[in-house]
Order: sequence, then C-alpha cells, then structure tokens
Amino acid sequence: MRRRGLSFWAQLAFTLLLCAFLVTPIILSMLAGVTANYFVGLKSGLTLRWVEEVWRLYADTIFLSLRIAFACLGCTLLLGVPAAYALARRQGPAARLAEELLMMPVAVPGLATALALIVTYGGVGDLRSSWLFILIGHVLFTLPFMVRSVLAVMTSVDLRTLEEAAASLGAGFARRFFGVVLPNCASGILAGSLMVLTLSVGEFNLTWLLHTPMTKTLPVGLADSYASLRIEVGSAYTLVFFLMIVPSLILLQALARRARSNP
Repeated sequence: MRRRGLSFWAQLAFTLLLCAFLVTPIILSMLAGVTANYFVGLKSGLTLRWVEEVWRLYADTIFLSLRIAFACLGCTLLLGVPAAYALARRQGPAARLAEELLMMPVAVPGLATALALIVTYGGVGDLRSSWLFILIGHVLFTLPFMVRSVLAVMTSVDLRTLEEAAASLGAGFARRFFGVVLPNCASGILAGSLMVLTLSVGEFNLTWLLHTPMTKTLPVGLADSYASLRIEVGSAYTLVFFLMIVPSLILLQALARRARSNP
C-alpha cells in the first residue's frame, strides 16, 4: 500500500479548512433559524416557530422561485442545446463571434440587463406584472452557462464522425440528433442543468429590479426579511431554501455521474 506523504496531508488539511470556512457561516445561519432567541444562542432552546412563520408568510415566493427555475431550465434546454450543436458543427470566426455574444448577459451587470429589459419590453401588455418577465431575465442570464457546458462536451467528442457513421446506416437528422448527439453530450446537459437551476433559484440582481409585489421570489423575500432585522426569520428562510433546492441538486448530480460513467 502506497504511503501518503506530508504533501498529501497538507493539501487535505487546507481543503478541509477551506470547506469549513465556506460551510460554517451557512450552518450557523440555519441554526439561527431554529433557535428560540438568536441573541441568547442555542441555550435559549430550539424551535420550529420561525420555519412555520416563513412558510406562512413566504410559501408563495418559494413556489414561484421553483416554478421560474424549472421553466428557465426548460427554456435553456430548448435554446441552449441546439445553439451549442450549431456552434460545435460550424467552427470559424462567425461561430466564435456568436459564442462571445452569448456571453454578454454574464459580462453586463444584472441591474443593467434588467433595466434594458424594462425599457424594451416593460410596456408590452401585462408582461411587466407577470412572472414571465422575470423568467425572460433568468433565461438571458443562465443561457450562456448551458451553452458553454454542452459545447465543451460536444467539442471533446468527434460528432462529425459519429453523425457520418449514423448517416451511412440510414439515420436521418432527427434520429442522429436524438439518438447520437444527445446521448454523447448528456453529461454536459446535466452539468448545465445543475448550473441553470442553482443560478435561477438564487438570482437576486436581475430579479430585484424585475419583480413586482405580486411576483416576489425567494431571494427577494430573503433580502426583505434580513433588511427588517428579523434575523431568525431570515435564517429560517435560508433553511427552507436549502430543504427545497438541495434534493433537486443532489438528483441532478447523481444523473450527471451516471451519464459520465455510462457514455
């Protein structure tokens, strides 16, 4: 059995310290959400009062955030996968320019993108007061992450050869795309889905400017609860957020691992 040296233990200790640095504030915040009195600490006792209050006051924002996130995921799959396929098939200056233009919403501050949407589409019917307006902003922001994730996998495999082999066996375009292309880039699609879902649920900058009192999402509600100095309620909100989103992320990660192990 190979003996592990000092370098391994030093790297392990550094990794554990970094994880503790990142995770400890989140754990303390969630603990505050089940503490009877935040200023007294855990010795004041544990309670679900704050969680119940969050559910009573903000349940609609939680479900709206999940609805927007999954709708955003569907939109980015329908738009991003074909876009990545087109970019992978057509290498050249035009394709590279299109790829860079797709990254513009990430480079531009979220507030600026939201303001541009309001100026351009804010007067279109009742769109401004609908949750679909927030969805448009989320799709613009997350689409580049889906395209990049799928494109990275597509460029790592020889799609042209695979498609030519399928075509020589009589497969049409639809059969080649759904039977050859998609299975070979499944890991990239799942990785992009994980990023899109996470970013959409937690997106604040765009949503803060695009939302209305009737379309308040989870991050906006969380900011409101902390701004009102209701630390226990805000911390309970964080706890509910994790309980709602973590199972979906675990499922997507499991699917991504399965796709990588079964190419």
